[in-house]
Amino acid sequence: MGFLADALSRVKPSATIAMTQKARELKAGGMDVISLSVGEPDFDTPQHIKDAAVAAIARGETKYTPVSGIVPLREAIVTKFKRENGLDYKPSQTIVGTGGKHVIYNALLATLNPGDEVVIPRPYWVSYPEMVVLCGGTPVFAETTMEHDFKLQPEELERVITPKTKWIILNSPSNPSGAAYARDEMKRITDVLLRHPQVWVLTDDMYEHLCYGDFEFVTPAQVEPNLYDRTLTMNGVSKAYAMTGWRIGYAAGPEKLIKAMDFVQGQQTSGACSISQWAAVAALDGTQAHLAEFRKAFHARRDLVVSMLNQTQGLKCPTPEGAFYVYPSCAETIGRTAPSGKVIETDEDFVVELLQAEGVAAVHGSAFGLGPNLRISYATSNAALEEACTRIQRFCGSLR
Repeated sequence: MGFLADALSRVKPSATIAMTQKARELKAGGMDVISLSVGEPDFDTPQHIKDAAVAAIARGETKYTPVSGIVPLREAIVTKFKRENGLDYKPSQTIVGTGGKHVIYNALLATLNPGDEVVIPRPYWVSYPEMVVLCGGTPVFAETTMEHDFKLQPEELERVITPKTKWIILNSPSNPSGAAYARDEMKRITDVLLRHPQVWVLTDDMYEHLCYGDFEFVTPAQVEPNLYDRTLTMNGVSKAYAMTGWRIGYAAGPEKLIKAMDFVQGQQTSGACSISQWAAVAALDGTQAHLAEFRKAFHARRDLVVSMLNQTQGLKCPTPEGAFYVYPSCAETIGRTAPSGKVIETDEDFVVELLQAEGVAAVHGSAFGLGPNLRISYATSNAALEEACTRIQRFCGSLR
């Protein structure tokens, strides 16, 4: 009998973390590496949020907090959902976790039984299927295509739903593709879900505030109020407030689900960091002025990267609506030979050879369930992006 749990053999390590670590190792060894593999804003946390954290420390807010979060933060979450999404919740319908991943994991752990299915559109954030497996469920993948901008089509959703389907996980704007659902597109998805009352909706809105141009963000329960009683709307402060290291995610949903998640969290981590929670209160209740600055910078970076990649031999890059990722196809490079002599047979070969030849770190699309593509994060400076894209162009031009 083995010592480690059998479930671990069914779970793959995070490809994004692995590639970021590989880039760090090469950089530590003296290689000039530009990392486009990490999903983290390069901006600093806004000053008023940091000031709120310092003030909380000075007030002695350093004790254990309630499992589901401090009352001022849960009230701020209620206000945020009403102000920005038109959704009415009570504080008792909210929960705070140690990052968005923690919130999703607890929702799945509190609800999944063996045999329960969770629909996950491809490409997906790498952790979704692994969390489903760790919680005893079965991931079921719904296919998307570049022709439909990597957005789930209602016919495909209808095809994959079965009597065993318990959840669908929707992520808009998406990590890894940046694709986001306009109101009419989301309505076509929610119309399907209305016909399947056993299916709950877990919506990951972490990139809500990073949408560009005239695009209007919507979330499922906002588009279809009849789904309110079976939707968990998850969000967090990591991306929009440049607070990745503060580790605060939150969600709102039906009280029976929130109570179950609180029960799980009470035996797992208890409350999130007290100082981080007070900082999150300032993030949600305070000025939102920095968001326009963030969006302007990311919008310009997106346009730069999309333009340069579409001028690259062998790559095709759609223009996403949000987040800070692009998801170009490298299908035309498959079968060609890299400068090392290695024949590129997969998108993973492509990113490995790119890193070794030019010192640019990206993540292969097959890690997100759909290739041959690669995910490039543009959450870094314009100068670094321009240099990285120039290196990618040189690498693709060197393929034989």
